[in-house]
Amino acid sequence: MRSVGILGTGAHLPEKVLTNSDLEKMVDTSDEWIVSRTGIRERRIAADNEASSDLAVEAGRKALEAAGITPDQLDLIIVATVTPDMMFPATACLVQDRLGASKAATFDLSAACTGFLYGITTAVQFIANGIYRYALVIGVDCLSKITNWEDRNTCVLFGDGAGAVVLGPVEEGYGFLSFDLGADGSGGNLLLQPAGGSRIPATVESVEKKLHTISMSGGEVFKFAVRVMGNAAEEALKKAGLTKDDIDFLVPHQANIRIIDAAVRRFGLSEDKVIVNLDRYGNMSSASIPVALDEAVREGRIREGDTLVLVGFGGGLTWGAAVLKWSTKEKLGD
Repeated sequence: MRSVGILGTGAHLPEKVLTNSDLEKMVDTSDEWIVSRTGIRERRIAADNEASSDLAVEAGRKALEAAGITPDQLDLIIVATVTPDMMFPATACLVQDRLGASKAATFDLSAACTGFLYGITTAVQFIANGIYRYALVIGVDCLSKITNWEDRNTCVLFGDGAGAVVLGPVEEGYGFLSFDLGADGSGGNLLLQPAGGSRIPATVESVEKKLHTISMSGGEVFKFAVRVMGNAAEEALKKAGLTKDDIDFLVPHQANIRIIDAAVRRFGLSEDKVIVNLDRYGNMSSASIPVALDEAVREGRIREGDTLVLVGFGGGLTWGAAVLKWSTKEKLGD
């Protein structure tokens, strides 16, 4: 079994910035209310002619450049998203074509905000088993496209973006050390987009009732998130034979600062060990973790040998965590 790590990272954000002050003019809310309850100050919003594949392609290009890998070397592309350009073909196929990665197998993966963690867990298996050598995993969502901008409880939370990683073989002892994934389908009705699938196809009535937008039971999701974020991270650390004292950086899903703070208290971490960009981007679903990771890498915060814990939760309900020892140095010769 090969050791598999992240050889390069990339991210891409839309140009448009929507601030809390802008939202004050749209719904009955305030900057103070949003910041005190979520920690969010602004978020990025995709243009009308901008789709998930557009953001994903740019993030993928940057990750490939950072890894020193050309598109034709890719064996696999996984795009984690709940806002695909269309139901089919898969957004991953669109990304493959535009990148020129003609040799890569491609598919989309749907696990909401946990999608990126499900995606890297899946891709690592292909490389560890020797089936493939290089994989591109992209977390991308344009949640603004499915947000009810009249619902003040949800519209303040979400933003758009894409983050990507290139996975490949690294020296033994480095790379991903463990994963922990889980789901509780009984909570599926707590966070969902009711219409648009085979259960409630698009009709005039479904559009008028805004059933194609995000519906969330905020209080229940909050309690779920606080519980599973810590549990998943602890379980992943246990599988890796590590403890909370071994954590150099925690990269959590960027949903709510209070959820992140609860995880920080649970692990007794100092603020400088937690990667947070929630205030600038809001909840970007599957893009949150890879965008935060990319920023930390490019800022020089994460260095060779650091132990990272990536952890998140999302609709489904789903959760996941991964532990890795950081190295972007590819192991050659196998």
